[in-house]
Amino acid sequence: MAQEILVIEDDKSIAELLEFHFRDIGYHVTTIHDGEQGLAQATSGKYDLILLDLMLPHGNGLDICARVRAQEAYTPILMLTCKSAEVDRVLGLEIGADDYVTKPFSIRELQARVRALFRRMEAMEAPAEKHIDETMKLSGMEIDPARRLVTLRGTEISLTAKEYELLLHFAKSPGRVYTRAQLLDLVWGYGYHGYEHTVNSHINRLRNKIETDPTHPQIIRTVWGVGYKLAENFS
Repeated sequence: MAQEILVIEDDKSIAELLEFHFRDIGYHVTTIHDGEQGLAQATSGKYDLILLDLMLPHGNGLDICARVRAQEAYTPILMLTCKSAEVDRVLGLEIGADDYVTKPFSIRELQARVRALFRRMEAMEAPAEKHIDETMKLSGMEIDPARRLVTLRGTEISLTAKEYELLLHFAKSPGRVYTRAQLLDLVWGYGYHGYEHTVNSHINRLRNKIETDPTHPQIIRTVWGVGYKLAENFS
């Protein structure tokens, strides 16, 4: 079944160009030119990927991104931004966008990035296949890769896809110190160098969900001047 892409872009010539080229390589594409209608479609759960312009009539791309990320189901978001809008790009990445391209952009590059996002979503299931019986435990927390399930003292913890990937990478190598750049490459992929603070924000949100006292973390620890590591007694 062809994957469904939602394009939310107010410039109709750009939207038509994207629709033509992505349909040409086998995707189903829906285009919306309005922020209010875009929000309704983006939160409908019907799409495998959202191409999201940040400047929209009757709405804001950052607000749409935040609303999509507040949902339980994870939908990849690729932002379309102006070259000068670095603040918006940073805010978008902080809110939870998976990647961005700046206008004007190459259609081939955009297609490559979309394919990469779909590959990453597919690869997220690979650890469960390789370690299907290996439930990992630490301080009342359990990670079940077979079901992509995290529980804390018997209660299921709701994590975003990025938070889960961060935790799983740490859990596979207790005690290993990861730099922020390494975590960007492992979890977010290429194109994120210079946005190491994105890692900090996601680590802080993850700690708020799994640490007894997030201000004095005992599970994910900071290695000052280097990065982060999982407590060595994870087993």
